[in-house]
Amino acid sequence: MLKYAIIFALISLVAGALGFTGVAAGAAGIAKVLFVIFLIVAIVFVVLAAVGVGAARKVLK
Repeated sequence: MLKYAIIFALISLVAGALGFTGVAAGAAGIAKVLFVIFLIVAIVFVVLAAVGVGAARKVLK
């Protein structure tokens, strides 16, 4: 997902440089949304991993 956010950010930069402001704004918006979704998913996985490691330690003791 981060890969797609970076791709849309690059499309936005190229379109903005060439003067396609509508395309640039759309691609920038998509890149922002994908990046936020990526961050949320990453945080959820980190929290789940932390909880899982603690649970595994309790079982093993």
